[in-house]
Amino acid sequence: MQSTFTGIEIGKRSMVAHQQGMTTTGHNLSNASTEGYSRQRVEFSPFEPIYLPGLNREETPGQIGQGTVVERIERIRDKLLDKRIVAQGSGEGYWDTRDKYVLQLERLYNEPADVSIRGRMDAFWDAWQELSLHPADSAPRKAVLERGKTLIDSIKERYKGLTSLQNMAEEDIQGTVKRVNELSRQIAGLNEQIQKIEAQGDNPNDLYDRRDLLVEKLSSIIDITTDGRDPDEFVIHTAGNVLVQGRIGRQFDLVSGIDTEGFSHVVWKESGEEAHFSSGNLKALIEMRDVTLRGEIQNLDSMTMNFIDLVNEAHRAGYGTNGKTGLDFFTEHPFVTNVAGNYDRNGDGAYDSTYIFRITGQNTLDTRAQIGLEGTINLSGQNGLVQVPYYATDTVADVVKRINNSGAEVVARLDREGRLTLKGTPAADPANPDFVIRHVEDSGRFLEGYAGLLQDRGADGAFRWDQADAALNLQGEAADYAVAPIAHPSGWIEVNPALVKEPASIASGYGENGKPANPGNGEAALAIASIRNSEVMVGKLGTFDDYFADAVARVGLMGEQSDRALETQNLIMKQLKDMRDSISGVNIDEELSQMIKYQHGYAAAARFISTVNEMLDTIINRMGV
Repeated sequence: MQSTFTGIEIGKRSMVAHQQGMTTTGHNLSNASTEGYSRQRVEFSPFEPIYLPGLNREETPGQIGQGTVVERIERIRDKLLDKRIVAQGSGEGYWDTRDKYVLQLERLYNEPADVSIRGRMDAFWDAWQELSLHPADSAPRKAVLERGKTLIDSIKERYKGLTSLQNMAEEDIQGTVKRVNELSRQIAGLNEQIQKIEAQGDNPNDLYDRRDLLVEKLSSIIDITTDGRDPDEFVIHTAGNVLVQGRIGRQFDLVSGIDTEGFSHVVWKESGEEAHFSSGNLKALIEMRDVTLRGEIQNLDSMTMNFIDLVNEAHRAGYGTNGKTGLDFFTEHPFVTNVAGNYDRNGDGAYDSTYIFRITGQNTLDTRAQIGLEGTINLSGQNGLVQVPYYATDTVADVVKRINNSGAEVVARLDREGRLTLKGTPAADPANPDFVIRHVEDSGRFLEGYAGLLQDRGADGAFRWDQADAALNLQGEAADYAVAPIAHPSGWIEVNPALVKEPASIASGYGENGKPANPGNGEAALAIASIRNSEVMVGKLGTFDDYFADAVARVGLMGEQSDRALETQNLIMKQLKDMRDSISGVNIDEELSQMIKYQHGYAAAARFISTVNEMLDTIINRMGV
């Protein structure tokens, strides 16, 4: 039987429900500017009616309702849209970080023409040209010295700028890894709180929002995917592994590596296995440090090493006005002190490697002559040996060009005497040293008998860097080779102090038959000045002008690519976030209308209770017995 006071209970439930709706609306309004907040809605449902189906049910027409209750407070969120934003966030984070670094790289290369490396190198060549015209004068020699110093300053400044960006990226990597670890811990902690609240049957909406916000921030740092299929465990995957599983948040660690010059590898803390990310801020930082900036430093080193080697080669053979010869214009610091290039690579106290930068053959070659030989040259490359075939109808120039276009980490040219010269280039693999020739082998007679470079053909006569005394396989009693330089020659290059002390020792002419050059002989200065437009093979580029043009174009294209990619990513993310805001964002006008609705509902319930109270008062106090 229905209670006499049922009406009061119905009104009370309505007031409580509308009061909860009003409170939720106030919560929405107060968090309208809170980052990551999703608007919430109170879902009402009818309270269980009287007279549920049963044998003891009273005969009444239909079920009697008992008012309303708050079934749950639901946050308005599109989970599919959230997954799309998380997936897109790493792309935006990657290009945002890369664009900032590329912009700084562009500023580093965008020097005024008169103080740029190219401008000062042009002035350096002009000074040698002037010395070739006035070899007996002292003023052109002083000009050569001063312009050599200013050129070195520009090269060192560029090197310092590039290494500064590398160090900046390293610091950002360390800070970013700490941020990832902190986010992982926070998300795991939220998972634990959410599980406890869900176990009680409640919806921890604010905790959901907080977790989604942290996941979104994490997605911009590293590429992640989320999995919420298991209601008891929220899972985040990255780099092929589980990062967060329920209340467990895994951590990353930083380990310094020799192959990255002391820079940090990002590894999983538990296993020590290196983590490989495909996108995000962290991926951009690692790629910028280990690929882009390392490549720019290698290109600068390659230009510098070839530059000082070619200038020194021409200068050593010349004579100064004081009769001195055999002096280098620039100082060359070898990687090893052993004159044969022998080096103890594994640190066991015995020589096991040979670090040779340049090998020069004994025979003078004619670039237009057909070689009349067939065979295959094997040279060290990025992914093993690179095969360079040659044929009887090839000219010397054809073979040199084929070597330079083969993709090997060895380049070839003919020196001023027409002898074949092979040089090591910077290595693509950080595990291999730069400017070291690792393998030279010829199945035929071109490098052996024709060029006079190797002692024998085939594997037995090959030059291999992974053994000591490999220079013994080079032809000639006093084989012409140069040991590899110390790392990053662009950072330590300087003018020979002996020439600074005595400018008269600067070579300007070549002697004859062992006799010093005449004071009016400017052949050596002219030979150095002519390097400017000669095929010198700076890495895989022909001339120094090619190097500078390539450097400017390369950095310019990087900047254009990052600008456009970032703009595209920003537009995509803006569209996705605008769509999410239209669904989950707090609209103040809408909330005010909800507030009015709940206010009227509350007032109506109060009026209903007042009316029921009057009815009961009539029954209890005004009916006579």
